[in-house]
Amino acid sequence: MLRATKIVLGDPTIPRPLRWGGAFGLLPIPGPVDEIVLLLIAAILAVFYREQFRRAWRDASNVRTSASSP
Repeated sequence: MLRATKIVLGDPTIPRPLRWGGAFGLLPIPGPVDEIVLLLIAAILAVFYREQFRRAWRDASNVRTSASSP
C-alpha cells in the first residue's frame, strides 16, 4: 500500500491537495493519524481516480515481485 501510494503521489493527474494528504500520511507520526489519512486518501483514489490507483497498485506489485525473484 505504501509503494502504491508513493507511485500515485508522483502522478500529475492527481490534484495537489490529495497528493499533499498522501504525503502527510507517509510521515512517521506516532499514533493512528497517519494511517487514517492514508486510508482516507486511498478510498478517494479508489473511487474517483480508479485507473491511476489500479496502475499504481499494479506497478507496486511488479516492483515487489521483481525484487523477490532471483
